[in-house]
Amino acid sequence: MTKKLDPIISEFETQEQADSYDKWFREQVRASIADKRPGVPHDEAMARIRKAIREAAKKSA
Repeated sequence: MTKKLDPIISEFETQEQADSYDKWFREQVRASIADKRPGVPHDEAMARIRKAIREAAKKSA
């Protein structure tokens, strides 16, 4: 039986959805920790994001 969750307490409608998201999130964290590639400095990451936003804005204009 699917138990509905209180929207004040959880962003998920059911416990099954919450459990599924938790499993997915934990796997993402595990994969990130196991990733041996070097990190990207914050300034460089932000520059990449700003560039992507500018390019997306040009395409939608």
